[in-house]
Amino acid sequence: MKPTDQIALAAGLLALGAALAAPVRAELSAEELAKMAQNPIGNLISLPFQDNVNFNVGPENGTQNVLNIQPVIPFELNADWNLITRTIIPVISQPAFAPGQDRSNGLGDIQFTAFLSPANASGLIWGVGAIAQLPTNSNDRLGNDRWGLGPSFVALHLDKGDPWVYGALVNNVWSVGSGDDPSYNNFLLQPFLNYNFPEGLYLTSSPVITANWKADSDDRWTVPLGGGVGKIFHLGKLPVNTQIQAFYNVVAPDDGPDWTLRLQAQLLFPK
Repeated sequence: MKPTDQIALAAGLLALGAALAAPVRAELSAEELAKMAQNPIGNLISLPFQDNVNFNVGPENGTQNVLNIQPVIPFELNADWNLITRTIIPVISQPAFAPGQDRSNGLGDIQFTAFLSPANASGLIWGVGAIAQLPTNSNDRLGNDRWGLGPSFVALHLDKGDPWVYGALVNNVWSVGSGDDPSYNNFLLQPFLNYNFPEGLYLTSSPVITANWKADSDDRWTVPLGGGVGKIFHLGKLPVNTQIQAFYNVVAPDDGPDWTLRLQAQLLFPK
């Protein structure tokens, strides 16, 4: 997928979101919308576009760009339980890893997660489920040709009268089946901490900590430190949750990035 195709895809999805904005519930305040957006297993349809710019990647110290398109769609199973589906579609621009090698642009491996969560939880909210990784990469430099499966869990504190929203999402994905690429065993932990002000402004930190259990112990972990700011805006009737965060990797593999700049626009569709 060329960069122009990536832009066209993002613009098309933004236009679709604007067209679907009519049923958005107008009585929610910006602060309430911000808190809903900060709940990864909330009963809320959303469409985040999260762009991660990673600096000094690989032996050539190139810049990697990963645009994650992350639709979240909840399903009400009954009065007590919800099923929250979360899909991550990565569109990657990978720098050269050797002299003379071209940059690779295209689709990475899609991850799909489904969480079972209590429908009426408050205060402490949790969800448990499974994650699947699909070998959808359009270039062998952008993914792995093996399928992956594993457990996933999320828990958070969210209270109507409390400006703090905090919690963590964790999963581990093991490769299954055979393939030409090596097997993998990957861990992810994403703690998140938000402090909400009136009018939909908030401070946020949501670093993505990862471990490649197949790598050597001194080349296994990526541990970012940082944060940023977010704000709820409106495109007509459509609420949009925007964020900017920056992270420095205090621990990283040899070919991992030093810094990451994360930009996000999340379209919200409250019921």
